[in-house]
Amino acid sequence: MTMDPLTRRRFLLASGVTAGAALAAGAGGMGLAQLLRSAGQDPAAAPSKKLVLVTLYGGNDGLNTLVPYTDPAYHSARPELAYDPGKVLHLDDALGLNPVMRGMKQLWDEKRLAVVLGVGYPRPDRSHFRSMDIWQTASPAEPVTTGWVGRWLDGTKAAPEAAVSFEPVLPPVLAGETRAGSCVNVGGLELPPGISADAVASLGRGEPGEPELQARAARAYGDLLRVEQLVRDAEQHQSPTPGGVEEQILTTGPGSRSVLETQLALVARCVEAGVPTRVYSVSLDGFDTHAMERAGHESLLTRLDRALSAFVARMARTEAGRQVTVVVYSEFGRRVRANASQGTDHGTAGPVFVLGPTVAGGFHGEQPSLTDLDDGDLKATVDFRDVFGTVLASVLDADPDRYLGSDYRARPLPLLTVD
Repeated sequence: MTMDPLTRRRFLLASGVTAGAALAAGAGGMGLAQLLRSAGQDPAAAPSKKLVLVTLYGGNDGLNTLVPYTDPAYHSARPELAYDPGKVLHLDDALGLNPVMRGMKQLWDEKRLAVVLGVGYPRPDRSHFRSMDIWQTASPAEPVTTGWVGRWLDGTKAAPEAAVSFEPVLPPVLAGETRAGSCVNVGGLELPPGISADAVASLGRGEPGEPELQARAARAYGDLLRVEQLVRDAEQHQSPTPGGVEEQILTTGPGSRSVLETQLALVARCVEAGVPTRVYSVSLDGFDTHAMERAGHESLLTRLDRALSAFVARMARTEAGRQVTVVVYSEFGRRVRANASQGTDHGTAGPVFVLGPTVAGGFHGEQPSLTDLDDGDLKATVDFRDVFGTVLASVLDADPDRYLGSDYRARPLPLLTVD
């Protein structure tokens, strides 16, 4: 089938092939399809350390996730939303997890959960888009076009398979100047109206005389098609060890598990298959809880808890899995005081969770005061770049100052145990 360039371009754009994907296709190195075919073929290769970034979109209410259950200011500021101290899962004599987060509580007890307290950035911006852009680009002072992982891809001259997102679109954190990560949609690729499945294969091949960027986009789309099929094949042939709640979560059909569980299931398959991807990006949406927060937030935290605790338990079974570190963050927390709709509005600082077999469990940083506030919001006690700088150094073996911006010097946190 032959398509005119305009129609071809419309198809590629409608199918999710972005400029970043096109750039990645021409960045050199092994293609994703080749990578997945060769995964695990070198039995002598030592498992590499890997990072899984879990983004909670919408602004997670950190005060009802990590609850300051003994603080009178907490109960006074949100009388309808505050949790009774007896229902909170106590981590110490002041802080505890939301009652639905029993899996995370078990990980805490096993020293596989670190909680970084009061994480934020200078001069907070309460816009979802700008705040998330700041977290993913690690540039609070001014907008930039590259993410901190993307700059790591640039600096290491990595192939696109070094960073993979199982989200609908490539997140800015994986976009560099000359390199970009790869995006695989767990829901499958959807064809625009009027395009038959039989015609798709030809769209992944270049055509004589077409512009280079368009040709690179076509090659990227061809890779995406092959990757999705290979991931599906891997999912069918890779099985978790029988028994346990994590098996039920990671092997049931897509309709039986949340989007985050599905994404982490694919990460688990890739890790177990020996795919040399170093950074994975997954996400859970819906945390913009402006009204009737309690029930909706508990539902989201239940899904988060279930997905993370099962994933970490599964990763602990293999040497490759024991090299995986998970970081969970959101663009901002919520305001201390509840609003009139039994919800919370956009705030500032909040906790960041770091999970995995090599994590130094416990609290890191200082819990912000609920009475010494900045216009009703928490004052951050830890800069988010210290968290990302720590995993750049400890997981990706990179100099954090090179990738977090020239105006900031990261202060490493003792989040991971020394080998």
